[in-house]
Amino acid sequence: MLFSYLETNYRNSLSPFGLRLNDRVTGTPIHVDIDDEPLSQGLITNLNKVVIGSSGSGKSVFMCHLQRCYYEQGAHIVIVDVGHSYHGLCRLLKGYYFTYDEKNPIRFNPFHIGKGDVLDTEKRESIKTLLLSLWKKDDERYTRAEYVALSNALQLYYEHLEKDKSIFPCFNSFYEFLQTRFIEVLKTDKVKEIHFDVSNFLYVLRPYYKGGEYDYLLNATENLDILQQRFIVFELDNIKDHPILFPAVTLIIMELFVSKMRKLKGVRKVITIEEAWKAIAKAGMAEFMKYLYKTVRKFFGIAITVTQEIDDIISSPVVKEAIINNADCKILLDMHKFQNKFDQKQALLGLSDKGKTLLLSVNIANDRSRKYRKAYIDLAGQLMKVYAYEPSPEEYYAYTTQEKEKVKVIHYSEKFGGDVEKGITALVSEINNTT
Repeated sequence: MLFSYLETNYRNSLSPFGLRLNDRVTGTPIHVDIDDEPLSQGLITNLNKVVIGSSGSGKSVFMCHLQRCYYEQGAHIVIVDVGHSYHGLCRLLKGYYFTYDEKNPIRFNPFHIGKGDVLDTEKRESIKTLLLSLWKKDDERYTRAEYVALSNALQLYYEHLEKDKSIFPCFNSFYEFLQTRFIEVLKTDKVKEIHFDVSNFLYVLRPYYKGGEYDYLLNATENLDILQQRFIVFELDNIKDHPILFPAVTLIIMELFVSKMRKLKGVRKVITIEEAWKAIAKAGMAEFMKYLYKTVRKFFGIAITVTQEIDDIISSPVVKEAIINNADCKILLDMHKFQNKFDQKQALLGLSDKGKTLLLSVNIANDRSRKYRKAYIDLAGQLMKVYAYEPSPEEYYAYTTQEKEKVKVIHYSEKFGGDVEKGITALVSEINNTT
């Protein structure tokens, strides 16, 4: 087959961990480890991944397959999505699916210290990053004095909670602490308003305090500790265009994952950020992004960024610095529409000429009798291959994002009391009997 001369023989990885993929030519099933084995061999230095695939490239099916493979091998997975790509998989795995609607909006409480958690430097830093992002506009930088003042406020607030156990930790009680005790501290320390304008801070964040427009967002009293939940999807499609809620909610979810990452020892943790990465790819949050992508490897973690538009992810300096430069694995799907203007994209993605040739061979001369797609996997430029991935009919219906097919799956599942697996089995059996 054309381009196959560029690749070495396909073989099963020796590692017990991996993905179920196929030889691109023969369709032979292959066990492929793109994580532990290449890390131990020194081919990569981290497990982070960037996945790029345009609409119709098979990205959703591939990502569902990857997430399920990780889940079945013991990983804890948190997904931030906009587009309902993981609803079927989440139902199949009996995971937690959080979505936003006005009657039942998503609620968080970043101030809560859960069982097994501690108020360490990382916890304080994530809360400060959230508060600063809510306070300052995208193009507005915070000063060193403001940063120090917020650090002191958090420290004194938690010391206050230790003395008075009747106070529930949440944004409401933190806001009230700033209104009363912390203002007195600033006066005692003779901190000038020009250095830290606490009145402005309280005014800007008033919508998140009780009675405000977003008072539910940071004051949750239930579902505060989801440490042991292994598959969690946050679906943010309904607020993806909201200038305040979308970036705030996305950042809070990131903090939740950081907390899970710190507390779960010896367990693989995966955070997958679909198009929601755009909400956090701003100058004010760049440091947090870099921190996350550099730190996950120390806690047996994987950060995966997924996007449809290659130009979006390579045009932002923040994204390039924080995400691409800290992801040794690139998974690229069908790029045919870029083949006549690919030179610039090749350079920005760091692809060799061999990598470019392999990538542009994806889905060329596919066997039309089989339902499969191909993916180019690049491990830090050291190992480059194109694999096929061919879901079974049952897997396809579990992962599908086509509305008509999703309705069918729900209909058949209801026949078995909501059991998705039994419903899909019955659906596929009926399809096979009628063809």
